[in-house]
Amino acid sequence: MVPPAGDGASPAPIDLPTLEFLQTRLRATAQVAQAIVTDESGHLELSVTLTPSYYPEAVEEASLTVRWYTNDDFKIHYREVHPESSWECRWDRHPNPHNTRDHLHPPPTAPTPGDDASWATDYRDVLRLVLDEIEERVATLWDE
Repeated sequence: MVPPAGDGASPAPIDLPTLEFLQTRLRATAQVAQAIVTDESGHLELSVTLTPSYYPEAVEEASLTVRWYTNDDFKIHYREVHPESSWECRWDRHPNPHNTRDHLHPPPTAPTPGDDASWATDYRDVLRLVLDEIEERVATLWDE
């Protein structure tokens, strides 16, 4: 049995080919201004800057970070920066002491513990789910 990783990490290595596939896929969308694989945070991850014009003026910045592991664990963190606050959530699959392996840290603060959930096994389906939920969030922002 693998011990829980309290830091949101997985016991497996990062799946670089999957990150590179997601990078290529996201760069092809109008929603994405930049997508680069980086290790600036001390973890190899896909760092995505979302297109500012996609959002109402009240959103100063929006980003997505993706870590995908060779055992299909993942951490996908969405964040918006507003003038006086931030709004964020995180979709996770990894062993941990606070939730089931699949879980969501819900908006607006992505608290721990999160909510137990169930995610698709294919990374493309997970990405589709995340992008659909971001799309709903953006629609809500424009309606406010």
